[in-house]
Amino acid sequence: MFELDPRLVSDTVPLGDFPLCRVLLMNDSRYPWLILVPRVSLVREVFNLTAEQQQQLWRETSAVGLVLKDFYQADKINIATLGNVVSQLHMHVVVRMKHDEAWPAPVWGSGNAQPYSSDELATVSGRLYEALSEMWLTGAEAAL
Repeated sequence: MFELDPRLVSDTVPLGDFPLCRVLLMNDSRYPWLILVPRVSLVREVFNLTAEQQQQLWRETSAVGLVLKDFYQADKINIATLGNVVSQLHMHVVVRMKHDEAWPAPVWGSGNAQPYSSDELATVSGRLYEALSEMWLTGAEAAL
């Protein structure tokens, strides 16, 4: 049975489900940052997915990257799977701007997260949900 790692639960806000992945918003207002977690039990590496699941992961990741790049007019989109702290397979899709506090270094380990206020969170999550509206599972699809 699929369960999110407790660290992902504590650091993120769920937005919804794509055909393969649960989509999470990292609760750090310094960087627009989504995390895609394949809803497959006990998977730690991309190569642990079936070939079809790997292709779907890249389709979903690429689509999110395109939406975020356009939505935020990003200078760069960073895409990565690390798993050094959270071993559950998850894909980071991070908006980078030349003026962000970590540029050009990676965002990991740079300063302290600044959680969204409740108003910011409602606005950002609503706008991202709408921007990704064509990809969400709904009703019967989500129950499969």
